[in-house]
Amino acid sequence: MELRNRMFARWGSSSGVLCIIAVPLILVSAFYALHSSSGFESVFSSETHPWLRGFSMPFYQLPSSHPDAMKKLTNLERVEAGLARVRAAIRQAQTENRILEDPDYVPHGPIYRNPHAFHRSYLEMEKRFKIFIYEEGEPPVFHYSFSQGILGIEGILIHQLEISKFRTKNPEKAHVFFLPFSSYSLVHFVFVRDAHEWPPIQKTARDYINGISTKYPYWNRSLGYDHFMLACHDWAPTISHGTPKLFKNSIRVMCNANTSEGFKPAIDVSLPEIYLPQGNMDGLIGGPPPSNRSVLVFYAGGIHGYIRQVMMETWENKDPEVEIHEYLPKNVSYYGMVRKSKYCICPSGYEVASPRMVEAMYMGCVPVLIKDHYAKPFADVLDWDTFAVDIPVKEIPNLKKILLSIPQEKYLSMQEKGIQVRRHFEVNFPPKRYDVFHMVLHSIWLRRLNIEVHDIQETS
Repeated sequence: MELRNRMFARWGSSSGVLCIIAVPLILVSAFYALHSSSGFESVFSSETHPWLRGFSMPFYQLPSSHPDAMKKLTNLERVEAGLARVRAAIRQAQTENRILEDPDYVPHGPIYRNPHAFHRSYLEMEKRFKIFIYEEGEPPVFHYSFSQGILGIEGILIHQLEISKFRTKNPEKAHVFFLPFSSYSLVHFVFVRDAHEWPPIQKTARDYINGISTKYPYWNRSLGYDHFMLACHDWAPTISHGTPKLFKNSIRVMCNANTSEGFKPAIDVSLPEIYLPQGNMDGLIGGPPPSNRSVLVFYAGGIHGYIRQVMMETWENKDPEVEIHEYLPKNVSYYGMVRKSKYCICPSGYEVASPRMVEAMYMGCVPVLIKDHYAKPFADVLDWDTFAVDIPVKEIPNLKKILLSIPQEKYLSMQEKGIQVRRHFEVNFPPKRYDVFHMVLHSIWLRRLNIEVHDIQETS
């Protein structure tokens, strides 16, 4: 533990999540679900975090910009010096509230926890962020994943990472390191279905990490804290569990963002599950205005898990204003129903992730999330309460009452803000600024800003 504390620091309380909200920096205490009352002074106080005293270049001190001083820094120290300046710039943006110029889009409005800090952080990411991708490993298990189906976002983002402008071939300049194995491919090509055994796919991921940690110094240098994996398959948490440091330390970008299964919002990244039937967004974006939406609330889908079971038993065929179906009639369009509805239910299935949430936002239907232990995507930047409704599972019998109690003015506001926010969930080929690819990278960027790495080695 002493070695770990000397090697790097992670900001925040034990319940913490980095965020861009009411305190003057993104390296702060929890906002996610718990909304910690910790303030600026407690975050930066060495009395609160006594192990900070041991750092030669702690987070809260900018290194000297004098040329002679910079020449004496190691490559890693230069990387950390740049990040220290980024933290200071975001802090300044938080307090100044100065609108920065942007040719494409300027974040604004209540959908953002702090639009000025987010914008500055995003621009700094575009300017500086460098990702090193280990070249070891062969497709289809490495550097590849399927890009079709409801888990296709995994393959899409892996491919976009491989050809991204953020990729660097020089690991000495990298801020983070990508572990390019695909959970989807591991399950498809390595898992022996009849045997129902986890060890082979866990061992494949573990062997890969053991290999790169032997060949390169970077994994051991940080114990994996500046490394990340990306996965949309439901089994990704279990696969990562086979390598303790990957599970506990690394940034796991996952659709299955279930905090009851070890997902840590302060470290991990919630990846939205996005289904593109045609492989692109054609026909998915847009819908009629609220005045042309005649259905109060809609859901259709299989009975996967207890939440959907309760929902069906409570509401299916019980009320004409509550359109809850397991299967739609053949002549009824699912997307057509989404576009006719004011609210669309997005429940957990066997796992917490579902493409319904993004589909609702694409088509102008306000998402109603009925999920236990779900860490929402980009919640360190976005205020989900402004464009979505959360309903606890125990309140399913009161679903209609809750929705009808929402004032029309508030519904109209949520619907409008949902249209504004959907740019951050759109999948583009090639990626466009502020879309889901860049928002995922920004979430990784924030988590990298939340640590400091030092040249102290420990064997894996």
